[in-house]
Amino acid sequence: MSAFEFTPGDFPFENRNALLDDYTPDELVGRDEELQQYHAALQPAIDGSQPDNIFLYGKTGVGKTAATRFLLDRLTEGGQQHDVDIETRIFNCDGLDTSYQIGVEIVNSLLDDGEKISDTGHPRSKVYSKMWDAIESLEGLLILVFDEVDHLQDDSLLYQLSRARENDNLEKSRVSVIGISNDLAYRDDLSPKVRSSLCERSINFSAYDAGELKQVLQQRQSIAFQNDVLESGVVPLCAAYGARESGDARKALDLLLKAGDVAQEDATDVVATDHVERGRDLLEREEVTRGILGLNSHEKILLYAIATFDAAGQGEVRVRDLYPRYERFSELADRDPLTSRWMHNHLDDLDMLGLVVVEKRNEGSSGGHYKTIALNQDLEPVINALNETIEEVGIHETIRQWVSD
Repeated sequence: MSAFEFTPGDFPFENRNALLDDYTPDELVGRDEELQQYHAALQPAIDGSQPDNIFLYGKTGVGKTAATRFLLDRLTEGGQQHDVDIETRIFNCDGLDTSYQIGVEIVNSLLDDGEKISDTGHPRSKVYSKMWDAIESLEGLLILVFDEVDHLQDDSLLYQLSRARENDNLEKSRVSVIGISNDLAYRDDLSPKVRSSLCERSINFSAYDAGELKQVLQQRQSIAFQNDVLESGVVPLCAAYGARESGDARKALDLLLKAGDVAQEDATDVVATDHVERGRDLLEREEVTRGILGLNSHEKILLYAIATFDAAGQGEVRVRDLYPRYERFSELADRDPLTSRWMHNHLDDLDMLGLVVVEKRNEGSSGGHYKTIALNQDLEPVINALNETIEEVGIHETIRQWVSD
């Protein structure tokens, strides 16, 4: 049999999907207080009333979307059991960033295939009219969830939905809105008229601590993995790393998944803490790569210039020394160099992404004020992710040992 045949494996997973982002467990652990508030806010729906609009906020990976799916699944089941007409729809606003686009998505989510409308070519008023007709035809309650609502460039639709019955757009049906945001300042940036209606009930999802993350991981472990395949220290270590990463359950689950994948590739009999460490290294490299691939061409050239100083053993470089190299690299790549001021601004962007560290120095009257820049990631994955940029610019002598001609 070929070494590259695909045959089912029996280690270490029982249900690997239980560690993926779209999995909703039968029980949600570590969010008791938030779930109690959320459940209370949704309770009027099962009583046949319209619940308040709800705004959820908190950092990435703290359970906002998972809690929403968890409770809405149960609310829908409850509606069927008690003969209450409740429909729910969830939309992610990353990529659907205008009221027009979301309006079209709402319409098409409520219509049969032959009745759906195209996503372009309609006046917004027509889209809204079709939306009201589609919602009214339900003759019940529709709960609309807008995940990453802070991506919306305008709040027209939010305002219209919150005033639907007041403006006589709905008579037989009711609509409630749930907004979810990772941007803690988004609520304050809303116009007063939208803030008062969208944020009738606000629920803050705090970061998980290590103990809560351990609960989450233990629950998923029991579903995802076979019995007795994880060393005792694996879950606590993944939880500790997740707590260090701002209490992000998604990163902790990704780490547990990666540890299992590494152990599977090793064809070992147990998932060990060493697999967690190696998995963490792989995830960090993947995250660095994704961050770099999202940069524009000049940002990549600038990062390449910083990397060459790091490769030469110069941990920190002053802006006045960095700009000439960026300038020369741009010319080698047949691009017009941007200004020194542009570079100052984008160094802060690279700092925010965690790719570099920018520090301000003050040496008084003798040395003055200046910035230093240092690479904040291992050099090898940065060089690998900049492969196309290096081909355009050419291989600098300081990094020759990491690349081949």
